[in-house]
Amino acid sequence: MKNWFHSWRAAVRIARRDAWRFKGRSFLVLAMIALPILGVSAADLTLRSAELSTTESLNRDLGRADARISDPSFGGEPLQQNPAGDQYAPVGDFENKPWPDGPADVKKTIPAGATVLEDTLGSGKLRTTHGLLHTEIRELKASDPMAQGILHLLDGRFPEKGGEVAATTHFLESSGLRVGSKLTARGLDADYRIVGEYELPSSLDTDQVNALPGAFLAPLDKALKADDLPGTSPTTTRLVGIPGGFTWNMVQEVNAKGVTVTSRAVQLNPPADSDVPLYQQDGWETYEQSAAAKTAEMAAIGTIVGLAMLEICLLAGPAFAVGARRSRRQLGLVGANGGDRRHIRAIVLGGGLVIGAASAVVGTVLGIALTFALRPLLEDYLGQRFGGFEIRPLELIGIAALAVLTGLLAAIVPAVTASRQTVLASLTGRRGVRRSSRVLPVLGLIAFVLGAVIALYGSTMTDQFAIVAGGSALAELGVVALTPALVGLFGRIGRWMPLSPRLALRDAVRNRGRTAPAVAAVLAAVAGTVAVSTYAASSDAQSRATYTPQLPHGAVSVMLDEGGGRDVPAVRTAVQKNLPTEIRADVDRISVGKPGCSMYGGEDGCGQYEVVVPKANQCPLWMSDGAGDPSEKFSKAERRKLVNDWRCKEGDVYSNVNGGVLIGDAKLLAVLGIKDADAEKALAEGRIVSFDKRNIDTNGKIGIRLITDMEAADAAYEKNEDPPGVIKSVAAHQVAGSPNAYGIAMILTPATAEAAGLSTVPLGAYYSTGAMPSSAQKQKLDSELDKTGSDVSLHIESGYVSENSIVLLALTVFAGLVTIGAAGIATGLAQADAEADLKTLAAVGAPARVRRTLSGFQCGVVAVMGVLLGSLAGVLPAIGLRLTQRRGEEDWYRKALDEGLSGVDMPHVPIVIPWGTLAALLIAVPLGAAILAALVTRSHRVLGRRAAT
Repeated sequence: MKNWFHSWRAAVRIARRDAWRFKGRSFLVLAMIALPILGVSAADLTLRSAELSTTESLNRDLGRADARISDPSFGGEPLQQNPAGDQYAPVGDFENKPWPDGPADVKKTIPAGATVLEDTLGSGKLRTTHGLLHTEIRELKASDPMAQGILHLLDGRFPEKGGEVAATTHFLESSGLRVGSKLTARGLDADYRIVGEYELPSSLDTDQVNALPGAFLAPLDKALKADDLPGTSPTTTRLVGIPGGFTWNMVQEVNAKGVTVTSRAVQLNPPADSDVPLYQQDGWETYEQSAAAKTAEMAAIGTIVGLAMLEICLLAGPAFAVGARRSRRQLGLVGANGGDRRHIRAIVLGGGLVIGAASAVVGTVLGIALTFALRPLLEDYLGQRFGGFEIRPLELIGIAALAVLTGLLAAIVPAVTASRQTVLASLTGRRGVRRSSRVLPVLGLIAFVLGAVIALYGSTMTDQFAIVAGGSALAELGVVALTPALVGLFGRIGRWMPLSPRLALRDAVRNRGRTAPAVAAVLAAVAGTVAVSTYAASSDAQSRATYTPQLPHGAVSVMLDEGGGRDVPAVRTAVQKNLPTEIRADVDRISVGKPGCSMYGGEDGCGQYEVVVPKANQCPLWMSDGAGDPSEKFSKAERRKLVNDWRCKEGDVYSNVNGGVLIGDAKLLAVLGIKDADAEKALAEGRIVSFDKRNIDTNGKIGIRLITDMEAADAAYEKNEDPPGVIKSVAAHQVAGSPNAYGIAMILTPATAEAAGLSTVPLGAYYSTGAMPSSAQKQKLDSELDKTGSDVSLHIESGYVSENSIVLLALTVFAGLVTIGAAGIATGLAQADAEADLKTLAAVGAPARVRRTLSGFQCGVVAVMGVLLGSLAGVLPAIGLRLTQRRGEEDWYRKALDEGLSGVDMPHVPIVIPWGTLAALLIAVPLGAAILAALVTRSHRVLGRRAAT
């Protein structure tokens, strides 16, 4: 044991000295191992620090209160909830009766002796230096001790009077205001003074202002409703403090009165699932990851870590081999002085241990330092403050151990190779000749065939991506093992090459021990890149083929459904002013009730309308008789046939307007690209132009039902009856053929609507453009629309825009860097091995440029072989995954037809090879690597004394 310790101590000291002597090579290997450790340790620190404990989360939600009581608007009906209070349901069966609705009497649910603090949240449009900004308005007495921790004060103070507010940092940055500025809201004459700046620790990007209870929301809501504008929609919860805490029994007592509770005591000490009534109901359970899912997740993580370690080992292994070759005389002296093979292996492995340990320390320390330094940026990116800077030593030690293990694994092959050299060969510099292993290629071939069979089975017989991915990974490992044999096959083409590339190829083939790992490293990186690129390009082609335009190319639509359309004229003008528009088609919508009502009603005094579809034109698959799913009445064959029935066809474009009904004129037809003289004539004659013949009855008219009593309508819908309302019938013209109306079902002019007794309000406009709007024009328009403070829906049809181009570029750059790095390492090792040959070339009068060209071709040969093999290995798994996806989508399509689902198309799952990426990898990257290697290689002649033989 003592001898073992001393021998390893000496080996580590020798390895440390060599690492310090050859700093460039050591730094290269250290960087390759330390960078992943840095990233993983930084990610671990970030995730653990951002992961709030239950106490920290409760402090941010409850402050110092014991509970928060909320009203889910079940009309006071008893309910059941889970311990966290985020899942709940009313008690009872509501399948055949109306769902409970309405406020509960929250004051009666508060326990005796409790301290209560109201927290009300609404929203409104506040005036800023740029225009109007939709902002949360919170009424909470933040200076109360019970609220401490909910809002974090950064500057100034919290409001103490009715005319004061505090604002979040994000709001101040977005609005251009500051502490001390005056704040006003649209629709309210009162002014407020900003007296403080705060942040919400768990939501840093929220625009919010804080006021005292009753100081802001009530007067603003009253003013907005007086102007027929949407109100602030306030919701109030109660923070409750009670001696002894809010127990689970108390929570259940309060649940019986129709409210939910978030309790500190319950979440810190939750009850057993058997004591939670909600979990005893059908369909409710605690959702936890299954053992199989956890196993699959761990297997995926293990595979990723293993492949990453393999890649690093393949890249770093040749670097350790370089050190062993350059130190072979020193290793020979160790053998000449009584050292045996295990001592030689220990010295080379000691190099891996030293570099791995140094990489672990450097990567971990830099990860901690980087995370600490970038903490504010990370918190801003995540949108929440860390609970603390949490360091888990065991996790960091485990991550660091991976670095040490990676260093040792990378040095194993060079250590074994160095130990097999004789003392005489090491001292004289002879390399000797050693046949390649015949076992490794056989194992590689078996792994490749087995992996290919598994991937083929997964892509043709199942719909499991994991099987295809696992088989592809196994096949790729097989190709890695086959690399030495494949490198030998490349040597057969050397006879037709000029001197320098022939020497480079011959050298690569004769020294497969250093060539194969570098080629394998390039192969692994390129295979992953090509696989992801092929899958991304294929998915991109599929998305392009299935893309559905919302408008003709270059057309623009803008809509605004609030405030009775009072801001629509300004929005229409802003679009026409900032974009290169040609035709402007103003559109209105039908309004039922007060002028300020929204499209779908819901507010007091507001209703809605619906297009009456004649019974004969309704799809049988959708006609419910109240006795279950109507499609169940038909067989699979009948459902498949009905899916193609004209009555069951659905449009590809979803309409933003109720029923697809727009009030416009012939200009709208022009913007939509519909050239139909009969349709223009019909509009001029006061008829509706229809694009959906299902809406027209046998008399050639379309009926529009005006519903004013929404409660009666809801009751009728629940009974599967037509809602009460007045039906306005208007003569219609059905457009011939099937023109693309982009989701619009019908158009009628303002005069026709007025004659039919339909009230209308402005909605927006459609525009055709002479040229595609530029980015600058879009940004200027967005700025103008932001100033209105309205919730404007703007769409500019620019066609399909690929989001994968930057991904493909990044993957190509990554693979290129790995290829150049691996080829450069192999070239350095080749130069170390071929030093005697280069001296011989110089001695016999070879030109100085031969050294440069030989170095360049050595690098290029490795790059070409790795890229070529990697491209072939990478395309196959991508094709397998796409075939699996095609099977899955086709199975879903057939199932959808059997169930009678309409609006589904035959799936289009193409397989596209990214030729641009392959061309860059196959041509540009090897050429760049060769040129770079040639440029950094010294070309002057170096004559030296030949070693004695």
